[in-house]
Amino acid sequence: MAARTLRLIRKYTAGNSSILMPHQPSRPRCASSSCSKPTGKRITDRLSSVIDAVNDRKLPPELRGQRNIVRSETDITNVVEHRIWRSMEEGQFENLAGKGKPLNLDRNPHADPADDTLYRILSKNGCAPEWVELNKEIRANVAKWRSALKKAWNMKCDEDDHEWLESSEVLKVQLRDINDKVFRYNLIVPFGRQMFGLKWEKELDRLNE
Repeated sequence: MAARTLRLIRKYTAGNSSILMPHQPSRPRCASSSCSKPTGKRITDRLSSVIDAVNDRKLPPELRGQRNIVRSETDITNVVEHRIWRSMEEGQFENLAGKGKPLNLDRNPHADPADDTLYRILSKNGCAPEWVELNKEIRANVAKWRSALKKAWNMKCDEDDHEWLESSEVLKVQLRDINDKVFRYNLIVPFGRQMFGLKWEKELDRLNE
């Protein structure tokens, strides 16, 4: 009896598979292109538009929306100069605060507050920052070294090669000492005040000019 019942169930469910497998609603197909994922080109175009808008905001109002005609910084400089001349003609530079009075140089508004305070303390006590003193020392050493090099070079021109060889070895050692000071100076000096070291070959070229 059980076997017959099982055969009837199999026969009935063979033509009605939905009984065993629940119905899965089909996902609607989107015929429009708006349902598709944005392509890489579309994303790039959007980013380019945002970047162009940001860069456009950096321009003076007179040049906004005209980025294609801005060829160089000269175009922007011309706009700034035009503004200055127009302000001068309108008298906007007259009756400024502090006109006719000496400038207050006790503070540097562009320097780091901590450095500015330190420099003012050193100045009041007749001292200078370390990099200032080192700069003076390097320049004095370079002038003295070049004078000695010129004197030794004249000996070579007089065909005194032995004296030139001895002097050149001493001068090369002094050159390395100067460059060591230049390296130390560049580490402690404010940005933008660095100096170049000396090169033996270039110094000899200076004498040959």
